Formats: sequence, C-alpha cells, structure tokens
Amino acid sequence: MMRVTVKLFAVLRERAKAGELEREFPDGATIGQIWRRLGEEFPALMQARDAVSCAVNYEYVTPEFKPRDGDEVAFIPPVSGGVEGGEPWVGTVAIGSEPIDVGALECEVACRAAGAVVTFVGSTREENAGRRVVRLEYDAYLPMALREMRKIAVDAGRRFRILRIAMRHRVGVVELGEASVAIAVCAAHRAPAFDACRFAIDRVKEAAPIWKKEHFEGGELWVGCQTSHPPRLSRAVGN
Repeated sequence: MMRVTVKLFAVLRERAKAGELEREFPDGATIGQIWRRLGEEFPALMQARDAVSCAVNYEYVTPEFKPRDGDEVAFIPPVSGGVEGGEPWVGTVAIGSEPIDVGALECEVACRAAGAVVTFVGSTREENAGRRVVRLEYDAYLPMALREMRKIAVDAGRRFRILRIAMRHRVGVVELGEASVAIAVCAAHRAPAFDACRFAIDRVKEAAPIWKKEHFEGGELWVGCQTSHPPRLSRAVGN
C-alpha cells in the first residue's frame, strides 16, 4: 500500500468538506483510480464539472499516471488564477492577500532601455451575467500556482522581445474596485509589450490553479466550476 496526501481546492474542497486528506491506496494505483475511490467516499465530488485536472508534486499529470508513496496528489477544478523567476527578464512573481500596488509593479519593470511599459489590471466589477456582485474571493494551490506563473513569465520572455515582466495575484476576499491580478511588462517597443502582457494574462487564466468565487446578491458560485454533467479527469494541462 502507498500513502499519499490528497489536496482539494475551491468547489472540490467545499463538496468534500476537507482541503487535505491522508489516504492509502494499492501500490500502482493510477490517478484515475484514486479519483474514483474519492468519489465513492465523497459522492458530492461527482457533482463537479467534468474538467478536473490533477497534479502530482506540483506538476500536471494524466489520469494514467501512477503516484508513489509519499507523493502529494492535487485534484484541480477548472481555473478562473515574491519569488525570482530565474531569467534576467523575470521580475517578482507573487501571490498574496495584500492589496496590489500597481505603481510599485510598474516601477519594478521600468528601465532606461524601455520605450514602453504595458500594465494589465484585473479588478472586481459590480455586475456580472446579470447579477449584482458583492465581492470576489480567490483560492489558490499556492506552490503550484507560483510555479505556473513563473513558467508563464519565462515563456513570455522567450516568445517576445521584452526587457522585464512582473506579476501579482490576490487570494482571499477582493472587494469591489480592487485589483485581483496585475501584470506589468516593459520592452523597447510597444508591440511586444502589449503582446507579452496579453499572452501572460491569458495563460494565467488557463493554467495557474487559482479559483474565483463570486459572491452576489442572493447567492455565490465558483466561476467556471458550475455543475453541468458527471466529471472526468482531463488530460495533462499546462506546459
């Protein structure tokens, strides 16, 4: 038998009423088999949307992957979202509960060689899909989210002719009008700065295990995690 730590996030955590579990499975059990066993233990998990991904030790894997004793296995519902990146063009990439200082982020990437600084700021708006929003709440698989965001920053630097990129993302409650995510990019010219900034926010939305819960008048929901039909584990996602 092997013993693994199972991590659940956002809607999955709420349905199982637990964010972390210690469980034993037969040696050689696959991720798909582990998911089905969890579904037997927590039937409410099977109400989740079908696009459930999995990571083992912070790396995305397929349902056929076989974890080993002592591994950390994370089941990841659809995503909505300071450490140095290891490349000269990557500035600080950080996730935290404190308000984002957009001005400080722009100052971090600015340099004399830059002819353009482009900044994207995502903020909480008061209306969505006909609902009056009260606030947003973000959850993240923090170690993996940071790793994925650093990968995205590195990839942006390799794809586009930029000089610097830095990123911030909030977790916890984000009130109306507050910034939930900010990305700043500088480059010698505006075109690569715009391209890199758009690429980075699009990839963060696709790949970083960060989830958004919308609190609105009369209810709440995890955005992108609504029940639709029985779930299945998705194939490998990310880089």
